[in-house]
Amino acid sequence: MSKTIMKKIFYFAALLLTGMVFTSCEKEDIENTATVDMAGQWYVQIDAVDEEGNPIPGGEDYFGIVAGTGARSIILTYNTADNNRSEMFIDDLGVFDVASLYENGGYPNYAFKSKVKIDLKTLTFSTTDAENLADVNGYGSDLYPITITDGKILKGAGHQNNGSKADSIVFYVSYAGDPWYPDDGYAKYRVSGIRYSGLVEND
Repeated sequence: MSKTIMKKIFYFAALLLTGMVFTSCEKEDIENTATVDMAGQWYVQIDAVDEEGNPIPGGEDYFGIVAGTGARSIILTYNTADNNRSEMFIDDLGVFDVASLYENGGYPNYAFKSKVKIDLKTLTFSTTDAENLADVNGYGSDLYPITITDGKILKGAGHQNNGSKADSIVFYVSYAGDPWYPDDGYAKYRVSGIRYSGLVEND
C-alpha cells in the first residue's frame, strides 16, 4: 500500500473520530429548565402569623409538623409542563395535610400544589385563589383554593446547619374557606426555609 493511500486513510479516520467526539459532546449537553433559578427542594417550617407577618402566640411551627416528625419538612418548586418563564409549581408533597398527620378528620387539610406567577428578575412569586392540585389520601380530603403572597427567593441569605450559605425561600399562604380562621387569631401562614443541601449533616 502506497504512502499516499495510507495518509488518506489516516486523514479520513481522524475526521471520523473528530465527528464522533463532537457528536458525543452534543448529546451530553443538558439544557436547564426555564425556572432553574427558582426551582429546588426546600427545608421549611409553617407558622401562623398576623397581618404583619409576626407569629401569633404559639404560632411557630403551628401544626407541630417539624416537632412531630423530628425532621425538617421539604417542599418543591419546579417548572410547569410547558416550561415557560412566567410560572412554576409550588408543591408541599402533602406535608401540610394536617388531618392525615393527626389521623383526625376534624382537622383541616392544608396540603397544596399550585401554579404561581413568577418574576425571574426579582425571584418573586404569587397567586390568588388558585386551584389546589395536591394529591392527598385518607383524612380530610377537601382541598381549599390557595392564595400565595410576597413569595421570594433570596440568594445566599440562609445558612445550613454546617454553617455554609444557602438560598432562602419565604411566602405567605392563605386558604379560601379555612375553618380555623379567624377563631384562632391568625391572618395567614408563613412558610419559610432554606434550600435542601442533600447532606446528612444538614438534616
